[in-house]
Amino acid sequence: MTTTLYAVGDLGPERADPASLFSRVRDTLRGGDIVFGQLEMNLTRRGTRLPQARHTARCDPRAAQDLRDAGFTVLSWAGNHCMDWGPEGFHDTIDALTGAGVTVAGVGADLSSARTPRIVEHDGTTVAFLAYCSILPAGYWATDTRPGCAPLRAHTYYEQVEPDQPGTPARVHTYAHRDDLAALLDDVRKARALADVVVLSLHWGVHFVPAVLADYQREVAHAAVDAGADLILGHHAHLLKGVEVYRGKAIFYSLGNFAMDLPMTAEHAARPSFRELLRLHPGWEPDLGSSYNFPPDSRKTVLVRCVIEGGRITSVGFRPADISRQSVPELLSPEDPRFGEVVGYLAAAGTDQELDTAFTVDGDHVLVAAPA
Repeated sequence: MTTTLYAVGDLGPERADPASLFSRVRDTLRGGDIVFGQLEMNLTRRGTRLPQARHTARCDPRAAQDLRDAGFTVLSWAGNHCMDWGPEGFHDTIDALTGAGVTVAGVGADLSSARTPRIVEHDGTTVAFLAYCSILPAGYWATDTRPGCAPLRAHTYYEQVEPDQPGTPARVHTYAHRDDLAALLDDVRKARALADVVVLSLHWGVHFVPAVLADYQREVAHAAVDAGADLILGHHAHLLKGVEVYRGKAIFYSLGNFAMDLPMTAEHAARPSFRELLRLHPGWEPDLGSSYNFPPDSRKTVLVRCVIEGGRITSVGFRPADISRQSVPELLSPEDPRFGEVVGYLAAAGTDQELDTAFTVDGDHVLVAAPA
């Protein structure tokens, strides 16, 4: 039997009618047997915004049904917004999603629950989903006695390139927290024994900066594949980043946005904290008439398609897509110039980071393969 797994980037409805976000992609998503995304927003009307939360918003819990109606069956909630509205918002979100029939990965009432793989079955094929987060405001990760997300912390070290030249730029080195990485690899091995296919979602990396990958991302991705992961899906950067094929397994370092609202007021646009973000991406300026205030190239996105046959992934590819000024994603055909622009952007991001992955257009999709 054949199982089709679709996966997309960040989801964050901030509108009265969340279903409208999926008007151009709903029919395709519903055609997937398993459909995965990363939730970026609390689905709650309760709770108090935590002081360590940066930009945050929330949506009515009824949006969970809109996500399910759009085709989503599995969501990661292991991100840097999961505790923005405290334990009430956290649990309301999980309850709303599970109540709508959506499996929620990477979070729980304690660390053991957050690390437990979510097993999804389709026509006799089992797929295990694990999700972890490296972008962690204080108190957002689960412990033995506290709810939150499964952590994959990372350390940062700044190396002054010219020690005798004060004020010159430094190299930035990162590496994974040893205990968190060991726990993740143990989880992957255990999931490998429970399911045919293991999918790992990682909320990580450098946001808004084109192409650049942090050192720890490759360290973790390669170790996870070595431990038995079949597919790695990256989130958080709000931009597409390179794709790598390591030991025959696809690593999508960032799937970017997919259906994300970010409306903007003049007051918000003038905040020093937002102006600092704009500096990360040249050419990014707020658009007060748009509900999508992200960098211009963040409008390029993809729908990942994996074909699973005989208990293993036999094909990995993606469908290029474009996000409108009103946050609505649209799948593209090869005849549309934007199709090639998305493929070229992904290829350039990979080349920038020395990822020489081969892309081959196959109908409406682009197949991913290791370089020849």
